[in-house]
Amino acid sequence: MLRPDDLYEIVDESVATGPAATPKVMVHSLDGFMDAGLAGRVTADHLLEVLDHRLLARFDVDLLHDYRARRPEVTFAEDRFTDYTPPHLSLHLLTDDAGVEFLLLEGAEPDNHWDRFAGAVRQLIELYNVTLTVGVHGIPMGVPHTRPLGLTAHATRPELVTRSNIWDGEMVLPASAGTMLQVRLGEAGKDAMGFAVHVPHYLAENRFPGAALALVHAISAATGLLLPSKALLDEAAVTGRLVDEQVDASEDASAVVKALETQYDAAAGSLSRKSLLADSTPSADELGAEVEQFLAELNREDDN
Repeated sequence: MLRPDDLYEIVDESVATGPAATPKVMVHSLDGFMDAGLAGRVTADHLLEVLDHRLLARFDVDLLHDYRARRPEVTFAEDRFTDYTPPHLSLHLLTDDAGVEFLLLEGAEPDNHWDRFAGAVRQLIELYNVTLTVGVHGIPMGVPHTRPLGLTAHATRPELVTRSNIWDGEMVLPASAGTMLQVRLGEAGKDAMGFAVHVPHYLAENRFPGAALALVHAISAATGLLLPSKALLDEAAVTGRLVDEQVDASEDASAVVKALETQYDAAAGSLSRKSLLADSTPSADELGAEVEQFLAELNREDDN
């Protein structure tokens, strides 16, 4: 039977470990079940791009990944296949702008061995003296891009939730490896929390840097880490102008956004906005052919 430490290998043994090591935060972003606007993925990529980092540990994706369910990409160039891009799941050590070290676990969400994966993460938490884990991702919501993005906060202890959520009562949802990890860490008495940023559902399939910007700010506020955000702020401004231009050029798209604005404003200040949760990205029938067209144009812009 596999043990949790069979799932990963330490590739840099020079970092201090054990209870005497400096306490650290671990941020995790796992690609897979749901990440509207690529919010978690863009957050992880941004942190790796703008902060000093080094690879600490690598998970064995051959054990964790279902290749037939989520197939990696390969390039076909004229008469041959090249540039196979395998999935990865890696743990990095990063340094924020104040010189504080923290960990980032990012890559493909495990399809298999979830409980062993949670056990492996617990081992790494103990090894590097992690005192708090923070998970991030995006969820599609029936909200307009012209209003501030909301966040749903969750944690293993009520004291860790420092913002009010729009939900009350209970909901039964499909689990992800990230949500399962929070449950297991809570059962083990470890502090864990997370943020789900609310992404306009008509932009859920596109890269939406404003969502990552909101997550970076939330991580900073919750942990005290000094995380740079200017690159995301600039990209979000460009994307916002592009979306505004496409919406203004379409009467149907403008009508949809105005209706969402009315709904959002009417719900602002209420205790619950459950009706704003979108189960999936709306179809062309729901948003109209013009909205579908402007999303296609946004995708083409991202590819250029």
